[in-house]
Order: sequence, then C-alpha cells, then structure tokens
Amino acid sequence: MPGPLAGYRVIDVTQMLSGPMSTMILGDQGADVIKVEPPAAGDLTRAFSSTGISPTFSMINRNKRSVALDLKCERGVGLLKQLVAESDVFVQNFRPGAVERLGIDEPALRQVKPELIYVSISGFGEVGPYTHKRVYDPVIQALSGLTDIQRDPVTGRPKMMRLVIPDKVTALTAAQAMTAALLARERTGTGQHVRLAMLDAVVSFLWPEGMASHTFVRNGKAVSRPPDTRDLIFETADGYITAGAMSDKEWAGMVRALDKPEWLEDERFRTPAGRMKHADARLKMTAEVMKTRTSAEWLARLDAEQVPCAPALSRQDMLTNEQIVANRLIVESEHPHAGRTRMTRPAARFAETPAELRLPAPMLGEHTEQVLTEIGLSAAQIADLRAGGVFG
Repeated sequence: MPGPLAGYRVIDVTQMLSGPMSTMILGDQGADVIKVEPPAAGDLTRAFSSTGISPTFSMINRNKRSVALDLKCERGVGLLKQLVAESDVFVQNFRPGAVERLGIDEPALRQVKPELIYVSISGFGEVGPYTHKRVYDPVIQALSGLTDIQRDPVTGRPKMMRLVIPDKVTALTAAQAMTAALLARERTGTGQHVRLAMLDAVVSFLWPEGMASHTFVRNGKAVSRPPDTRDLIFETADGYITAGAMSDKEWAGMVRALDKPEWLEDERFRTPAGRMKHADARLKMTAEVMKTRTSAEWLARLDAEQVPCAPALSRQDMLTNEQIVANRLIVESEHPHAGRTRMTRPAARFAETPAELRLPAPMLGEHTEQVLTEIGLSAAQIADLRAGGVFG
C-alpha cells in the first residue's frame, strides 16, 4: 500500500543536510522526490566519498530520483520549470538573492504552477545583518546559544555539540511545515510560500528548558537548572548508566534504590523545584553512590522502583540492543553501487499507509532521462540537451 504522501511530487534543489533530510522524510512517506543537482559534482555531500555515495548522502537522499541540470543556463531553468509545472512542492536553500538571479524565485515559479508550495530554507532569514553570510551547522550552534548550554562547567568555554543538531532540527521543522502547507492547499486550493530560517528553528527548539530562566519577563523567581550542573551520566563499578527522577514518586524510588532514605528528609530535595535548584549537589551525591555497584545491579534496582534509567551504550552496542532489535528500527539492504548498507527505517509508523524504503540514494543524474521522458521530451530532444551540456 502506498505511503500517506503518495501522489505528491517534490522538486528538491537543496544541498547538504537540512533541505535534503526534510525531503527524505516526505519521500519516506511516499512522495515522488526529484533531486535536482548541478551536473559536474552534484550535492556537496557526495564529495564525502570517492564513490559518489557517502554514508550521509545515502541516508538523507534515499527515496529520491536524481536529475542533473545546469540551472545557470536558460535551457536548464526551462527544464526545471517544466518539472515544477507538474509538481506540488519546490524546496530550495540557496542564500537570499540567489534564486532571483537564477530566475527560479517564488513569483517566477508560481507563474508555471499557481498552487505551488514554495519552500525557502535559509540560515538566518531574508532580512537583517547576517543574511549575506554563508552558514553551516556550527555557526547556528554558536549564535543560537547551544554552545553556551554545552559550555565547560570549569573553564566556561563554549562547546559544540558533537552532532549536527541545527540542520536536523530545521529538517524536521521543514518537513512538518511542508505537510501542513499541503493540507492547507487541500482545503483552500491555494499554494503559499513557506520560509524557514535555521536560526529560528533552533532557538525555538532549545527554548522550553534551555531558556527557562528567560521566559517569564516580569518574574525573577523562575527556578531553572544551574548552567554548570553535572549531566545525568553516572559511572558505575564497571561502566556507565543514566538515571533521572523528576516527580516526587520517582525521587522516592531512586532514594530507595540507592539505599539513602535520609535524602528524603533533606530540605533541599523535598520538591521538584528544590531538586532542580540544588541539582549539582544532588547529582554529586548520587554519583558517589553509583560507583559502588555494577551497571547491571543498579539498573535492576532502579527498574524495580520504576525510576527512568538505561545503560550508556556505545554506538556499536546500540546496534544490537534488545529494544532497538525489538523495534526493528535498523534495516539492511543492498545498494546497487555502495554495497550492503545499514540505516534506520522511517521512524513514524502508519497503520494504513506505511512509510518505507523504496529507492536507494541515487547516483548523480541517474534518473535524468527517465524524468525528462515523463514530462514529454523525446529521445532526440534529450540527446540534444545532453550534447549542449544542460545535464550530465
């Protein structure tokens, strides 16, 4: 049975991570995603591997077809417009001003598809002093406050997260926004321009707890976790685990598991607000106790008290963890060019319209002739375009 977005076509001219990952989600859910790339080198993430299919590219460009078009020439733009005329969504992440110079801005494409959902993903937005800047994930981490949240508690030095968070948060936000815009069009018949800045997506993402002490403007009594508080990784006698208690019931359970009944009488820890305010002292005390038993012993005791806990797994061990296996989350398949591959299935599971891995990540321009044939070009026209360097 086809996925929930089967029947919709998406033209994706984005590169790197945020745009491609957002359209991957739509592709996983059944949309026909046509990835339009420059003929010479394609998406920059292809360069991360000598084969043209890097691990990152393979994951975020699955369930897509690749068309190589030179958008710097008039004929290439003309072909793109023909594709857009038969599509529902157009996604771009050029810096502001670039699409106007290419002639593929929103007004230009709306002329060929009035009800088009036109999506612009940028680093900083369309106005302001930063719009001219190039942007990668670390830039947004630094500007948004993420590096401040991660700063070293001793030296105060800001630190990057060792994961590409801003691009992925933007991708998730963009995918939801595109689906919402399609739903609105179903109701009204009208397309629209969806604009999304990475900076906006990430600041919104970190706000609920990351900016808790800045939320109530007039009330200076808001209780927030101290910025230099220890994290929730505890060393045990033979490894590491995580455990956390938010509610009074969970805290009582943790105290019983740790054999520290006197902590229930400690005035600092009597309420959730107090435990948050004195988090560093509480976690330091907990850390000392955790060193006295093995991970397996602590996890059994904490589970018995219904305290949220888990082993701190290596990435290798995660692959075979019993819950990961039970979820059937990681799947293996044979890529025609890259060989045996392993990746996660689509996370959301639809009972009636399942998302699935239908197509492996494409080689550059692998589907150019197929897609151009679908929009009505003859073999002679395709050969002429190829000879003219319009596509690879």
